[in-house]
Amino acid sequence: MGNGTGSDEKKRLKVIGIGDDGQAGLLPLYREWINQCELLVGGERHLGFFPEFEGERLVYQGGLAAVVDRLKAETRDTVLLASGDPLFYGIGGYLANKLPVEIYPNLSSLQLAFARMGESWQDAMVTSVHGRSMKGLAQRIDGRAKVALLTDEENSPSAIARYLLSFGMDEYEAFVAENLAGADERTGWYTLADMAEQVFSPLNVVILRKRADGPQWALGIADDEFIQRKPDKGLITKREIRVLSIANLQLRDDSTVWDIGTCTGSVAIEAARIARNGQVFAVEKNADDLENCRQNMHKFRTDLTLLHSKAPAGLEQFPDPDAVFIGGSGGEIRELLHIICTRLKPNGRIVLNAATIENLYEATQAFQEEGFDFQVTLAQIARSKPILNLTRFEGLNPIYLITANRKV
Repeated sequence: MGNGTGSDEKKRLKVIGIGDDGQAGLLPLYREWINQCELLVGGERHLGFFPEFEGERLVYQGGLAAVVDRLKAETRDTVLLASGDPLFYGIGGYLANKLPVEIYPNLSSLQLAFARMGESWQDAMVTSVHGRSMKGLAQRIDGRAKVALLTDEENSPSAIARYLLSFGMDEYEAFVAENLAGADERTGWYTLADMAEQVFSPLNVVILRKRADGPQWALGIADDEFIQRKPDKGLITKREIRVLSIANLQLRDDSTVWDIGTCTGSVAIEAARIARNGQVFAVEKNADDLENCRQNMHKFRTDLTLLHSKAPAGLEQFPDPDAVFIGGSGGEIRELLHIICTRLKPNGRIVLNAATIENLYEATQAFQEEGFDFQVTLAQIARSKPILNLTRFEGLNPIYLITANRKV
């Protein structure tokens, strides 16, 4: 932040954070800058705090691009009002990338909410569902001791409670802070069940605090933990093969993953628990299997995007992947791999499980034609099984793990 500008340099736009207490929460110097400026920019609520202002007012609503274009040509002393700390999920960062600005933050809604709680917040996970989907929130916050959520009218505290309860996350209690620093401020603690039935002000912050331990699953969830189709139980990527396949995908925290032929969803679910801040898309042609996947998704607290389709139909709906797992292809391997190889991001990886030498041959031929490097692992796994007072080993079906990546 600069201390001033020369006479031949464009004046910096002052961006001043303001709370629900309006002028009362501003430093005298900030109020002086506002009263003396020639153009005051802000939302209608912000501008309403200054009825006595005599200069020109500019209301920003909808997109900010038009306002930025207007301000780029502005030569007068200008102040833009923003909520709380403009650099905390606010417009400050956007403006700073477009214009020369000086930013003067107020207390953020999050700081005020934790102050009302009387708890520290440096150890809290902070995330936002303001103006964005809650998709994926379950795996992002599962197991966190303290979570702060910025909300909006659609993703309200009651909607958040219903969402979390659908994933069985009732070990959390919630603190809701409404209209912070305003005349009608209200704060209180709620169980998720109670919060789901309440109506709240649109201006609020939700803080979740874990009051008991929830279930935990490490990589390699046992096969019988998953809901599976009966009497055809066994249509699942077995635990040992699943762990090897996921290791070969080399997932990151923010990976975008496709699971083709997801069946019970075992690979997609384990992938989502690794790529907590990414996205996982699962495709399945069998409706009963897809319903099992949906139930497993909620059991294991992973919010996947599910598609009932026979791949490659429907893949055009998904963003380009960093990693693709193919557990079942319905016989369309060549066409499917061409589409996936075309869409795969740079340095992305594909893992295909083949149970027959014919599918192995077809897959390796396809990768060669697409110009991809690949490696094949034959996994022959046997599990111990008691027999009377002895122990023998029972073999699982041998699986070819074909791992491919684009040549650089």
